[in-house]
Amino acid sequence: MVSTPVVEENLATAARLVAEAAQKGARLVLLPEYWPIMGRSDSDKVGKAEPLGRGVIQEAMAAMAREHGIWLLGGTLPLASDDPDKVINTTLVYDPEGQHVGRYDKIHLFGFTKGSESYNESKTIVPGRSVGTVETTVGKVGMSVCYDLRFPELYRAMGPVNLIVVPAAFTYTTGRAHWEILLRARAIENQCYVLAAAQGGEHVNGRRTWGHSMLVDPWGEVKAVLAEGEGVIHGELDLTYLAGVRESLPALKHRTM
Repeated sequence: MVSTPVVEENLATAARLVAEAAQKGARLVLLPEYWPIMGRSDSDKVGKAEPLGRGVIQEAMAAMAREHGIWLLGGTLPLASDDPDKVINTTLVYDPEGQHVGRYDKIHLFGFTKGSESYNESKTIVPGRSVGTVETTVGKVGMSVCYDLRFPELYRAMGPVNLIVVPAAFTYTTGRAHWEILLRARAIENQCYVLAAAQGGEHVNGRRTWGHSMLVDPWGEVKAVLAEGEGVIHGELDLTYLAGVRESLPALKHRTM
């Protein structure tokens, strides 16, 4: 997606793209980080924060999951926190009946300064504290968000998973340098699939995100990619192939730490 500051526009875009994914046979769908709102300023999302269990964003996610009979991992949305000036950047999971069945709050908050380019998520976001996993139709899924990708210890703490998801809004600068390398590394070292849904393009606020949404297999091969713009990537999670990779190269069993 290339989300805008207008929540209603983004809800409509997400509904259209989720429907497209479902029509292509998707049973599990991942949205990007910040999919409901990419404000003109970082503080804009604070005004759109929802309490857990109520709000137009959560209602839309539940409806999409229920309508298409899919598992929907809602990228991230702004949930209300105890600090009125900050939100929790949260992934919510909905089952095919539209029930909320899982949650992960982004732990690692992005900070980057290079020349005139500067970001500091800690100004508007309260960090999460707990590792997030959920049992789905494809087995155990480990949840992470964007900057989490740089911290391999988070993924080790999940234990063995069939799929890692990484909704993201990587900057163009850092994405061009590190995005694919990090995604493939996480897939290889955890011997699982990695699905990354990203913001990708020029936003109303002037920010350019890297995009390159992709699916990576347990051997580190990129199976599908969309460089920029709105769209859907899709692929099959072959759990027999995953088991074969772990059997032929039992690196997870060889761990000593």
